Amino acid sequence: MTAATTQTACVLCLSGLDPSGGAGIQADIEAISAMGAHALPVVTTLTVQNSVNVIATQPVDGNLIRQQVSTLVADFQIQAIKIGLIDSPETLKVVAQILADMPDIPVIADPVLKAGGGFDFDTADLLTLYRKLIIPATWVLTPNTDELRRLVPDSASQESAANELLSAGCEFVLVTGTHDNTESVINRLYAQDARIPAQQWSWPRLTGSYHGSGCTLASALAACIAKGLSISDSAQQAQNFTWHALNNGFRPGSGQHFPNRRPASGTVDMPLLE
Repeated sequence: MTAATTQTACVLCLSGLDPSGGAGIQADIEAISAMGAHALPVVTTLTVQNSVNVIATQPVDGNLIRQQVSTLVADFQIQAIKIGLIDSPETLKVVAQILADMPDIPVIADPVLKAGGGFDFDTADLLTLYRKLIIPATWVLTPNTDELRRLVPDSASQESAANELLSAGCEFVLVTGTHDNTESVINRLYAQDARIPAQQWSWPRLTGSYHGSGCTLASALAACIAKGLSISDSAQQAQNFTWHALNNGFRPGSGQHFPNRRPASGTVDMPLLE
């Protein structure tokens, strides 16, 4: 007896492996599953890290990444692509080619540039390539304000930085204010299409530091987009899921807290914050 074919939306994930389980590919799998889609995880880099900081990284061979993706594409219908940690120019070029081969699939990119403990993933060359090859192929970019400043260091304001990224080719930029010194966390969605007004959400700021919050948001957003929700509804639901995951987070090690991406009910039936 064979299982019936289902129409579950599939998200191809190109992210790093975090052995602590707080961020990276495990965060992708958990968030996407919780949002009712299916993750297809392809690891871009191996990391040595715990809840305190990253110690080292080792990129996965580009040919292996290509083979995994081509094998998945031959079998699955992919509705969205989520990009996480890319820590070498060689891997970035491989990912860029993968995106070029699937130009009609929306790409949600979380520009992982620095670990919560301070470890830097990016170099000047890597940032230049990211801006040149990844941003033009991205549908939604999800930087926090620190990452936004690193991507557009000479910009005079958040709005002008977001607009510069939109001009570079991505359709939407969802900037999160988790790293700002404000009473509430203010997240803003900017659109390339001038007919779509910028949107803003305000969330109660939580105490503590969280490992994997950006991965959680981008992956939840990718799942919603894969399921066919509008960008506005996807952004709202992804933020709602992420805030509740952080609010119900836990601290398994001696460092940062981890989001709880596994609601007790097994669903994401949680009230929306205003």
